[in-house]
Amino acid sequence: MTFYEQSRPHVERALDGFQGLSLGAFFATLKTWNDTRITRRELHKLTDRELADVGLVRSDIDRIIG
Repeated sequence: MTFYEQSRPHVERALDGFQGLSLGAFFATLKTWNDTRITRRELHKLTDRELADVGLVRSDIDRIIG
C-alpha cells in the first residue's frame, strides 16, 4: 500500500499569516493588499515627468507604497 500525502505545504505557508483572523479581517487584509498592488502598478505606468508633477521619483514608489 502506498501512502500519499495530501498536504500542500506551499499553500499552508502562504496562509500562515492569516491564522486566527476572522473572515472580515481576512477580506480587509486582502482588500488592502489589492489596493496597494493596483496603486503600485499605476504609479509604475507613469512617466518620470508625470511622477515629478506629483513630487515623486521612480525610486520613491516602492519605498512609499511598501
